[in-house]
Amino acid sequence: MPRMAQGTHQTGLPFMKMHGAGNDFVVIDARATGAGVSAALARALADRHRGVGFDQLAVIETGNGADLDLTFYNADGSTAGACGNATRCIARFEMDRTGAADLTLRTERGILQAVDAGGGLTSVNMGVPQLDWREVPLAREMDTLTLPIEGAPVATGMGNPHCTFFVDDAEAIDLAARGAEMEHHPLFPERTNVQFAHLVAPDHLRMRVWERGVGVTLASGSSSCATAVAAARRGLTGRKVTVDLDGGRIFIDWREDGVWMTGPTAHVFDGVLTPDFLNGVTE
Repeated sequence: MPRMAQGTHQTGLPFMKMHGAGNDFVVIDARATGAGVSAALARALADRHRGVGFDQLAVIETGNGADLDLTFYNADGSTAGACGNATRCIARFEMDRTGAADLTLRTERGILQAVDAGGGLTSVNMGVPQLDWREVPLAREMDTLTLPIEGAPVATGMGNPHCTFFVDDAEAIDLAARGAEMEHHPLFPERTNVQFAHLVAPDHLRMRVWERGVGVTLASGSSSCATAVAAARRGLTGRKVTVDLDGGRIFIDWREDGVWMTGPTAHVFDGVLTPDFLNGVTE
């Protein structure tokens, strides 16, 4: 993606702030601004003291074979292949803007379908889970259902890698310490998102998440999908579950055509990045 267009340094750059269950995003609509985004800009924007603050930055571009094209950045400037809650937030924004009841969004994960689920909820099909070790990816051949790591976590690919631990009490876990340690485990050559979950009922999970390139987050859509898939594969739940996260509740339904995620979205405010801020961004 190109770097920030020069004209925006002089006029400012509009953005939107959104969140899904507390998983928060800055969204730049490049269709309107013509602006590109650099990793340096993503890092500057992610700073919650000197920038705006986000878990992920999402950039909307004109669709190529889909209604919209989306690119996601983590807080450290790295890109994310999938971001379910941001996809839902942007889908809701576009459906409200156009009056459409469904649309398609192209991501690194592929073309995802989103629909208005009614009652203020938005659903997105996050695609078929990747269960083979090569697809996650892992460093070598192994059974993704039981990794050779203390705690025997499950590995799942949802366009990005996930490592899910099932524990007695997810709330008792030192998430910052365990998450940071596991993100860089040598079995995950592209690093990994990390989840700790416990069973509330056969159709209900409590989960907490550490996102690669970000840290502790209040919610994560792709992590919710991966945890639901892992629980179903382990025989802990069926394929349709409620997931309670630190920031709210998400509903997951693993169907034949993919993992559908449904939940609330919020468009919090619109703003403009000033020329002074943009001119201060350095590589």
